[in-house]
Parts: sequence; structure tokens; C-alpha cells
Amino acid sequence: MYQFDSRIRYSETDSEGRLTMMALLNYFQDCSTFQSEDAGVGVRYCLDRDLVWVLNAWQIVPIRLPKLGEKVTIATIPYEFQKFMGYRNFMMFDEEGNFLAKANSIWSLINVKTGRFETPDEAMMKGYPIEERIPMEYAGRKISVPTGGEAKDAITVLPHHLDANHHVNNGQYVAMALEFLPGDTQIRQLRAEYRKQAFLGNTIVPYVAKEDSRIVVALQDADGKPYAVVEFEI
Repeated sequence: MYQFDSRIRYSETDSEGRLTMMALLNYFQDCSTFQSEDAGVGVRYCLDRDLVWVLNAWQIVPIRLPKLGEKVTIATIPYEFQKFMGYRNFMMFDEEGNFLAKANSIWSLINVKTGRFETPDEAMMKGYPIEERIPMEYAGRKISVPTGGEAKDAITVLPHHLDANHHVNNGQYVAMALEFLPGDTQIRQLRAEYRKQAFLGNTIVPYVAKEDSRIVVALQDADGKPYAVVEFEI
């Protein structure tokens, strides 16, 4: 298990003084990045080989969002490789070692020049030692989009939406989707499915639908094909 310690900052909290979902997601994303950098197979290693890890799906289950000033530990476990696919858990713990949040994620390794999937090399396999996956109720990758929703105002992809790979960062899609939740919404689970990449200048049209205890935001192109689908269980 790879882990690092932190403390909840004011800039990471909502109006109630608790960690936001976006800040939780960023902690998890940073944790996997730190592991890659410390193992010598980080951003520079991948760029030099025209490789990039692309996130296919998130499943994040908040158990208790910590408050301002709380000390926390963020951890990650790579638990399986299947050819070009990588599977990784994330956890956040309080000072007593209790779970604050659990997550599962699915990734693909892609060659940016050929557009083809690639199998991780020996250095990557060594840098991501496989461990037993954590106990949680694992959801499927695919997210169904209910009918009868409503299209919202289009969003133009701007430079601040992009990451080092020059496409919209996976967290930015979640941030866009969160804007369509009522302010007092309690999220029991967040899932995100990433279907294609959006780039600078692209137009994203949010389509918002509610079905039973879930709100789904499909972030679509002008033809109605999703870049990403985000589901909130409430």
C-alpha cells in the first residue's frame, strides 16, 4: 500500500467546513501520481515513451467527509493488471485508521502517437506491486443514462480544464457535473464513466436526468455522444 499524510485545508472545504467531493477526488488522483513519481514511472517517464494512463471509470464511496483541520491518510493499492488495463483502489483514513472514503478505478495505458493500447513494461509492473483489493461493493463500469432529462447551457473547454496530457482532466468532468446538484445534496456514491477525450475549444453539453435515488449528468458533444457520464447516488 502506498500512502501519504495530510491535513484538511480551508480551501478544500465546503460551507459546512467539510471536505468537498472534488477535493477528495483530487487527493486520490494525487496519491496515484505520487506513487508513480516515487517509483520512477511518472509523468516524464510516460511522456518520453509516448504513453499515457487514461482513466476509464471512477467509483467513490464517501463514508464520512472529514472536517477542516482533521489529519488524514490517503492510500492506494494497485490490485490487478489485465493486458493494458490497470485496476486501483483508493482509501482515506482518519487518525484512528477508520475509513473515511473508499474508491475503485479502472485505467488504460495508451500510446498517444499510435492511439493503440499498450501493455505496461517491466518498470511499471515493478513500480505498481499488486496487493489484495479492499472490501467494498464493486459497481459495474457502465452507467445508464435515463430518458426524460434536460439539456443545459453548453460549456466551452478552456485551458484550466486541461491536464498535462492536454485533454480535459477526469476531475474536471466531475466538477462540471457537481454544478447541477442541489446545494444540500448528500452523495452516497459517485460513479464516473469516461468514454472519449475532450480537448481545448470543444463544446460540452450537459444533459441532466433524475431517476429514483440517482442523478445522472451526461457531458456530451454537439451530436449527443458523451465524453463522460457522471452518476450521483443520493
